[in-house]
Amino acid sequence: MSGFVKTLTFSRYTVLRRSFTCTTVSHMKQWRVSKGLSANRNAEGVLTDGPDYTFLDGRPTPLLQKQKKRMLKQQEFANQIVTLCSEVDFAKRRHQDMVQAKEQERQDIINNRLKPKGNALLQKK
Repeated sequence: MSGFVKTLTFSRYTVLRRSFTCTTVSHMKQWRVSKGLSANRNAEGVLTDGPDYTFLDGRPTPLLQKQKKRMLKQQEFANQIVTLCSEVDFAKRRHQDMVQAKEQERQDIINNRLKPKGNALLQKK
């Protein structure tokens, strides 16, 4: 017999036991990702994203509950991205302003350090 079927013999009865091999879930996810598909087959696709029915007169169908939930989640992500980008821009501008202020302070110190004294001061005026 093949390697998947085992035969057990008892006193009067012969029992066949067949073992099945199952592909692990993690292996299936790796295969889907390697083929460019999403890891979760129910996360996206024509059946998931499309409407359950259509009106014959062309009216739009109402969104499904999961579609609304997914749309709100995407909007929340977009808002968070915009907020974080504005914070990064603010931090860049602030850092640039601080560097410029520090450089200006340094330049002011250099300009105030050397002043003409005595006759040189009177001749300049």
